[in-house]
Amino acid sequence: MGKKGHREEDILRVSREAESGDTVVEICRKLGISQQTFYLWKKKYAGPGLSELHELRQLRDENAKLKRLVADLSLDRPLPSGPDTVTFIG
Repeated sequence: MGKKGHREEDILRVSREAESGDTVVEICRKLGISQQTFYLWKKKYAGPGLSELHELRQLRDENAKLKRLVADLSLDRPLPSGPDTVTFIG
């Protein structure tokens, strides 16, 4: 699966399965992920619950939208010209 193909619940299952005593190989086989993905998720998401993951995703989405908005607004502004323009000599 691609980078965003897994749900938050899958990521949380990694932590729960690891605590259950199953081996990494067994957990990866159950979830259909690589061992590298297992350790990445475990490192990145150790501790947060489902609500925190959901909130994190919402904040990242909102941040991306705001960045696009700022970029769009910046492109709409005309470049300064005239005597008030600062020129850097270097």
